[in-house]
Amino acid sequence: MRIAAIALLVIAVAGGTTIPVRPATAQTVKQAPPYWRSIGPGRALMRTGPARTYPASWLYQRRDLPLRVVAVFKEWRRVQDPDGAEGWMLSNLLRSTRTAIVRGEGPAAMRKRPAADATLVWQAAPGVVGRIGDCNGNGWCRFDVEGRTGYIETERLWGVEQSEMIE
Repeated sequence: MRIAAIALLVIAVAGGTTIPVRPATAQTVKQAPPYWRSIGPGRALMRTGPARTYPASWLYQRRDLPLRVVAVFKEWRRVQDPDGAEGWMLSNLLRSTRTAIVRGEGPAAMRKRPAADATLVWQAAPGVVGRIGDCNGNGWCRFDVEGRTGYIETERLWGVEQSEMIE
């Protein structure tokens, strides 16, 4: 009998229960496009093709800006920005941190809980970028703009799907 090459880690939980945990491998973390990423550094170039020899089409100077990855080629990702521009970026410029940008006319209400009748705690102007989490799949996500948090309707955000669930 052969032993698998990937070792299992076992975590003991209160009450004597054990949970097997596999270490992450390249095969388990790959994602098929389309999926969401955000810009990691303060400056990132978008290129017209998947190599450094292609000319730059945009210079982004906005950390955490959400991008939709629509194609993958080696270490390059074809991305779409909130305004619809598409091009190629090196994967090491992208982070898995989930962010979104406020879209639409006028400020978006940020509420104390995910309900239209909940207390208004903040308002976010169009163009504001924040980190998202706790998306319930029913049209609301927790939105954090530099420590100012509240729930915002996903229809006002670019960077998350309406029915997406994020913990």
